[in-house]
Amino acid sequence: MKLSSRRNSRLGHGFGPDAVEVRPRQLQVSDNHCATLAVTGYPREVTPGWLEPLLTYPGRLDVSFHVDPVPSLVASDRLRKQLARLESGLRSDQQHGRLIDPSAEVAAEDAQELASRIARGQAKLFRTSIYLTVHATTAEELEDACAQVRALAGSLLLDARVVTFRQLQGWVSALPMAYDNLQMRRTFDTPALAAAFPFTSPDLTADLGPTTVLYGANAASSSLVAWDRFAQPNHNSTILGCSGGGKSYLAKLEALRSLYTGVEVAVIDPEDEYARLCAAVGGAYLQLGAANVRLNPFDLPPPDQREGDALTRRSLFLHTLVAVMLGEPLDKASKAALDRAIIAAYKSAGITFDRRTWKRRPPLMRNLADALAIDDDPKAGELAAGLAPYVTGSHRRLFDGHTTTRPDSHLIVFSLRDLPDELKAVGTLLTLDAVWRRISDPGNRRPRLVVVDEAWLLMRDPEGAKFLLRMAKSARKHWAGLSVVTQDAADLLGSDIGQAIIANSATQILLRQAPQAIDRVAEAFRLSDGERQLLLSAERGFGLLAADSGASRVTFQVLASEQEHRLATSSPSELAAYGDLTADEEDEF
Repeated sequence: MKLSSRRNSRLGHGFGPDAVEVRPRQLQVSDNHCATLAVTGYPREVTPGWLEPLLTYPGRLDVSFHVDPVPSLVASDRLRKQLARLESGLRSDQQHGRLIDPSAEVAAEDAQELASRIARGQAKLFRTSIYLTVHATTAEELEDACAQVRALAGSLLLDARVVTFRQLQGWVSALPMAYDNLQMRRTFDTPALAAAFPFTSPDLTADLGPTTVLYGANAASSSLVAWDRFAQPNHNSTILGCSGGGKSYLAKLEALRSLYTGVEVAVIDPEDEYARLCAAVGGAYLQLGAANVRLNPFDLPPPDQREGDALTRRSLFLHTLVAVMLGEPLDKASKAALDRAIIAAYKSAGITFDRRTWKRRPPLMRNLADALAIDDDPKAGELAAGLAPYVTGSHRRLFDGHTTTRPDSHLIVFSLRDLPDELKAVGTLLTLDAVWRRISDPGNRRPRLVVVDEAWLLMRDPEGAKFLLRMAKSARKHWAGLSVVTQDAADLLGSDIGQAIIANSATQILLRQAPQAIDRVAEAFRLSDGERQLLLSAERGFGLLAADSGASRVTFQVLASEQEHRLATSSPSELAAYGDLTADEEDEF
């Protein structure tokens, strides 16, 4: 039998399929084949979320659940009659010396207990029906899919049968119209009905706003994993994974997709991995350490951005910067000498605590070294000697002059590749400071994402780690999110500051872990044995996303289009094949 739908042909569109071909055990709806199975047998006891395996079936499967409440008076009367029949049958067996049917005895006990709970108002009865509609592209695929679904239902102690000669009624019953045309019902009480709802779905359940980003496909279901960091209690994230696990790949995809939603992105890139992405989207690319590229740490903010005592805040940051440059924390005497020298350096440029002097050109690192050199304190001499490489030595290029550029773009990438390894921590701190001054501008509020790739470069220095923690704690107040990406889990988990950074990250992503680090990671994130084995054997791009302080977790696989993959990959062989971006490729973004 074939039904055609032409009611809306004059309007040029239709709300239903063009045709439905009805067969005894399946339907063909347009080009799709489907078959409906009705659940006729149920287990005696169930646990919460017992239908979850049906909802996570990897193929296309529609699960329809019809619920019709039974009035309490009707339920009590039916239970009383059912209990009378069961007890009558049990007495008859006893009187005639027959063996007692165990299933009838159990049914009588259950009916008596249920009647008692209904009489006390502790439960109600519901007529329920469950239908499973399986979809496939061909009749052969449909037959195989139905066998798989029946096997899955059998593993849950469910008896699912194909509704022969009633496939059209079954298909309509599976549509979201609340029509139960099959009427193949079973009575549930309140606890059984509540346990049937899919409260244990493996999908993330969270509010998704306009800044939602697609991370990938759910590894436990057929759904997608989308996440909005700006809808969380804080906007920070942590990405941990061993080398080659796909950390930077995921970070680049998130940055690119965040740009689509209007989020401004700033990246601290130690290995020049974001150059292709920056060129494709027309961002600003700053190669710190190259000739004539400098960020002067003595710069004061513009007059319209100054809140409170800007000079004091600059002095405090210079304390942190000098400690990172020297590679060790400063004692009290050294801090006192450094503080005197900072004030003297600003004074040599005509800048004092009088706000009217803050418009003048700021001093340089060599002015600070000169102020330390003329101080009679021995600690000042030690500090001046420690700063010599940055003033007159091999590292002077980074500080030998005033700020050369103030990038303003939707994507700003600070590349540290031209810096020697000894200066990468210093360069990371300088760029973070420049980004933070942009974020904290009260006159330019907008959602921002700051990506710190290879954060271990800064975490290995105590003062640099403290600065990163302060940024993680304060980013939310300025509508910004900090993304900390690192391959060395020990740098984060091995210190109180690192653990505090993780605790201030509402979004935590774990990719493939090295066997040497898995014990510490499993303890810090309270991983189950299954999650532990997953992270040890995960392929590139597979990971675990933990949200709400680890309460919600989902395993996912990173997905990228061909164009996104060309920008995100760091494989040398693929980069050699792609070559430079062409003008057409840049236009695609």
